[in-house]
Amino acid sequence: MDIDPILKALSAALHGEGPAVEIVTDADGRPSAVPVETGVEDAAVVVRTSGSTGTPKATVLTIDALAASSVGTAITLRAEGQWLLALPLQYVAGVQVLVRSLYAGTRPWAMDLSNGFTPEAFTAAAQELTDKVRFTSLVPTQLQRLLDSPGPETLAALRRFNAILLGGAPASAELLATAHSEGLKVVTTYGSAETCGGCVYDGEPLDGVEVRIGTGELEGRILLGGETVAAGYLDAPQPSNAAFFEEDGVRWYVTGDLGELSDDGKLTVLGRADDVIITGGVKASAAYIQSKLEELDGVTAAFVAGVPSREWGQAVAAYVAMEDPTPAGIKGFTGRRESALGVLSPKTVLVEKKLLMLPNGKPDRMAMTEQLNRLHQGQ
Repeated sequence: MDIDPILKALSAALHGEGPAVEIVTDADGRPSAVPVETGVEDAAVVVRTSGSTGTPKATVLTIDALAASSVGTAITLRAEGQWLLALPLQYVAGVQVLVRSLYAGTRPWAMDLSNGFTPEAFTAAAQELTDKVRFTSLVPTQLQRLLDSPGPETLAALRRFNAILLGGAPASAELLATAHSEGLKVVTTYGSAETCGGCVYDGEPLDGVEVRIGTGELEGRILLGGETVAAGYLDAPQPSNAAFFEEDGVRWYVTGDLGELSDDGKLTVLGRADDVIITGGVKASAAYIQSKLEELDGVTAAFVAGVPSREWGQAVAAYVAMEDPTPAGIKGFTGRRESALGVLSPKTVLVEKKLLMLPNGKPDRMAMTEQLNRLHQGQ
């Protein structure tokens, strides 16, 4: 993939010598940087939110916000180096690989994603890196794929990264334990397009980033503030921009997630604020049910949602990925899930080999919820 024209356009935008750009892909998946009129002073990049929970929004990131994110990352990782691009460029994590490279003055290397993400393509690209200090950004699905059947060359390539940033979706404790046992330097990240991507690393905010937990109407919500927060949404109606506010000179973004802070300020993400399912008058956490399902033998991943129900108001429904999605495998799973969850056991379950995913590696929550809703039929 030729990224030179994109790097040139990004560089001009970051230096204030060209228009803000958005990276888009054509019908064949080839990315290009197109100029965007934002009306925002010092706007550099427009990125779309993933759309995993609704309509994607165009987020405007300024020169100062991207610079603060890049500097904060370098300080936390204690180095600048060469980056391997393994994510789609139209999303913030992919764009940030190029932005950090430009600020560091290093040459990024883009892996071949024409046939999708494969361990072979990743390994080949990693072997092309020439800098002694190396970084990459992955989503949990990609890292899981690399560790499921790793050859010696893949493991050797992974171990040579000074840090593997892992974000975009929650990483299971099992995945992290496996990665660490293989000697991989994995750093979990939390953030979104609205915060220039990951701005909390291993629970600790980057320099220039503030984290607090909301109160009142925002009870329990994770609020992210500081220098990396976006200017807002492009051409968004005013209610959409309620996601941002200013307080005492600090710009804040209201996330859709619930969290808690330890006494020493470390953030734990508890799940989405909208994942509470009220079924038969009982409040159930979709994140909790998902975690219990993923603990069961044979389950590789799960997604849980509430669907409309005449009897229950909302019914718990689950989209489950299993190693053996055959009738025999499903029969054994049914008994195990009811034993583990009791009254919280999903009323409707759709079992497949894999979860539905967006191009950026996040679960496609909207698509899976639609399928579960159709399957449940409002019962």
